[in-house]
Amino acid sequence: MNKLFEKTSIKQLALQNRVAMAPMTRARTTQPGNIPNDMMATYYKQRATAGLIITEATQISDDSQGYSFTPGVYTDAQIEGWKKVTSAVKAQGSAIFCQLWHVGRVSHPSFQNGELPMGPSALAPVDTKVWIVDDSGVGNMIDCVKPREMNEDDIQRVINDFAQAAKKAVAAGFDGIEIHGGNGYLIDQFLRTNSNHRTDSYGGSRENRIRFLLEVVDAVSKEIGPERVGVRLAPFITFKDMDCPDIVPTILESARELQARNVAYIHLSEADWDDAPTIPLEFRRQLRELFSNTIIVAGRYTIERADEILSQGLADIVAFGRPFVSNPDLVKRLEFKLPLAELDASSLFGGVEVGYIDYPEYAE
Repeated sequence: MNKLFEKTSIKQLALQNRVAMAPMTRARTTQPGNIPNDMMATYYKQRATAGLIITEATQISDDSQGYSFTPGVYTDAQIEGWKKVTSAVKAQGSAIFCQLWHVGRVSHPSFQNGELPMGPSALAPVDTKVWIVDDSGVGNMIDCVKPREMNEDDIQRVINDFAQAAKKAVAAGFDGIEIHGGNGYLIDQFLRTNSNHRTDSYGGSRENRIRFLLEVVDAVSKEIGPERVGVRLAPFITFKDMDCPDIVPTILESARELQARNVAYIHLSEADWDDAPTIPLEFRRQLRELFSNTIIVAGRYTIERADEILSQGLADIVAFGRPFVSNPDLVKRLEFKLPLAELDASSLFGGVEVGYIDYPEYAE
């Protein structure tokens, strides 16, 4: 039997298989307020044959948003909305973690009450856009602006925002949370030398550049326990102007520190486009040597590649993204080698049921 369909666990959390649904922005919240709704509960419920579901990236505060219609988990209405999702998913036997993010400089004044977004340094990301829906309901890709540099008060407030959002996520029924530390967003911006030019204790050396990540992890772990905390990292993804020559050793040092903190898992976000860089086998071996808890990998995995990396012991769970969009019964299709439905990319972001909860299960 393919290892992908074996039962496993993350710490004390039992999972029905080694398949995870990767976090994917779908922008279907109720407005105003970025509130999770019944349609989202249906979407996640349909896909709850996965052992683990990781939600779309979710705001921790009013100023952490970078795209229209993405959910939050910091208001009472948002928490009540997420309760519908978590109860629906758990009823199907899946575990569910909420991915928490702050986008940092990948934002726009329209999400900041007209003020500038903030980042570790006042450096605008080159060739980076965010999706903004205008007053007429039309979504457009808009260039990011130059952010303001975060001061010490900003840093401490955001750390606290992560901790409080994690606490509220658990209150909403989530089994745990995933801290988004990759893909060019705020924590990743602190990790990389090209986006972090600070000269204080949060910039310069690797020790300083990983400080913000570790302080977020410590604050969140204090609120909900490290066994409920995962961290997503993306060392080989360089879009959003994130090409840093020191990122790989920085990520490996982060992994060492995360193991010392005994967090539940590291989620390795791998590039999933056609000409994406191949992750070196040596990096995977180094990561496993430094981090013995659960490793999740995501990035254009086939069932054969998934079985191979699981069998090698270089990962414990394999996450699937886009295939889950058009195949709510993806686990069944993979296990029984059934054909996969095609994705309608035009309906990925925003909209209603079409391209969201109307993909059928496989029929003979």
